[in-house]
Amino acid sequence: MKKKVTIQDIADELGISRNTVSKAINNSGGLAPATREKIIQKAMEMDYKQFSYVKSLTGITSSGIDSNTSATEYQGEIALLTGQFFNQSHFASLMLDKFQEELSSLGFTMNIHRVTERNMSDLSLPVTFRKDQIKGIICIEMFDRRYDDMLCTLDIPLLFVDGPSNADGELLAADQLYMDNVSGILAFVKEMLKRGYRRFGFIGDFWHCQSFFERYCAYRLALMQSKVEIEEKFFICSNGPYDESLNSLDELPEVFLCANDFVAIDAISSLRDRGISVPDDVLFCGFDDSHESRHMLPTLTTIHIHTQIMAYEAVHLLMSRMKESSLDYRIVHTQTDLIYRASTKD
Repeated sequence: MKKKVTIQDIADELGISRNTVSKAINNSGGLAPATREKIIQKAMEMDYKQFSYVKSLTGITSSGIDSNTSATEYQGEIALLTGQFFNQSHFASLMLDKFQEELSSLGFTMNIHRVTERNMSDLSLPVTFRKDQIKGIICIEMFDRRYDDMLCTLDIPLLFVDGPSNADGELLAADQLYMDNVSGILAFVKEMLKRGYRRFGFIGDFWHCQSFFERYCAYRLALMQSKVEIEEKFFICSNGPYDESLNSLDELPEVFLCANDFVAIDAISSLRDRGISVPDDVLFCGFDDSHESRHMLPTLTTIHIHTQIMAYEAVHLLMSRMKESSLDYRIVHTQTDLIYRASTKD
C-alpha cells in the first residue's frame, strides 16, 4: 500500500520546517508568494492528499508541467454571484484569490456579478450576466432561498460556497461546499469541560446561513452528549446587534461560542462597555480565524478555515459538474482547525 504523504514528508523533501509547510497548506499568512507556490507545487507532485486530485483535473504531470495543452486556451466564463462586498478579512476573499488563479490556469475567466436587493425581490439576474457566455456559476454567501432555488433552474453547472440555512429540512438542488463546522466545536466543548466549565452560551442567528446552523447544532449536540444542562437563556439566536440581548441577562455563562469571529467581536465590545472582562469574567470562542481575531485584545480563540483547500475543492466540484452534469448533488466539508488564544486564557 502506498504510504500516505504527510506535511513532514513535504518539509523534509524541501529542507524546510514543518511549520512553514503548514502555513502554505493552510494559507495562514506570513509567507512570500514564491515560497507558498513552491510548497504547493511540491505537495501536488508528491500526491499530498489535499492536492492530489488537482493533477488529474488540470493535467499536471509529476514534473509540474501541464500536459493538457488545451488548458491554456480560452474555455469560457465562470460567473461569481454574490450580494456582498468582501473585505480582506473575509474568508471568501482569500479563497477566491486561489480559485481565480486555478480557473485561469484552466483557461477560464472569473467575473463577479453583484446581486442587488432588486434582483432578489424580482428573481432577476444581474444586468451584467450573459447566460449564453457562462460555463459555470459559483455563489458566495447567497442566502436568499427563493433566489437560490431560481438559480438552480438555470441549467448551468452551479456551486454554492455556504448557502441558506436548511433548518427547515429543505436542500438545494446543487453542489455545496462548506468548511467543517462540527469537529472543532466538539473539541472545544470537550476541552472546556475538561477545564471545569459547565455553563455555556451561544450567540448567532442560526437562520442566517447553513454554516451558522451547523455550528449551532454541533454546539448543542456536544453539550447533550456530555450531559451538560443547556440553559436556553444563554442562547442568543437573534440577528445582531447583541447589546440588548446581552444586557437583558441577569447573569452570564462561563463560556460563549459565537457563530463567527465578527459576532464574537461585537459581543465582546458590548460586554466591555458594561465593564465585563474577557476572559476574566467570561470566555469567548469565534469561528473563521479572521485577521481581526489575531489582532484584537484579547486575541480570540477561533476555528481556522483552510481557504486554500476550499479553493481547490471548489475548482474540483465545479469542473467535475461541468464535465458530468448527471452526477448526484454533493455536499463537501473541508478541514478546519481549532486555535486557542487569550479569550479562553490561552
